[in-house]
Amino acid sequence: MPNGREDDFTWERDDENKLNTKYPYVCHAELNAIMNKTSVDVKGCTVYVTRFPCNECAKAIIQSGITDVVYLSKPKIEDEEDKKVAIKAAEKLLRDIKPREFRSKTEACDLLMSIDPNE
Repeated sequence: MPNGREDDFTWERDDENKLNTKYPYVCHAELNAIMNKTSVDVKGCTVYVTRFPCNECAKAIIQSGITDVVYLSKPKIEDEEDKKVAIKAAEKLLRDIKPREFRSKTEACDLLMSIDPNE
């Protein structure tokens, strides 16, 4: 949810009226990270995300100058047409960035070791 509005909206996932669900109101992690970054910009950076970005987050990733996307999983899209469109659109948008799935324990160890707690 947008900052300061957490209590103004529902966290429900299902309702006949989509305005009574969380989906029109939540900010995805990718957009939240871009909007709340602590550096001047994120050009040339890598974003690590839990799930493959949706089309809306893909647009924000591209516009921010992020050059690498690493994700843990890709949602199954065979059941929901909205998800299918969002993921297919994101794949097209991110074609030049070439997102990749995170698979290596060594990669995780290297990432954690690269973090300087003094920065």
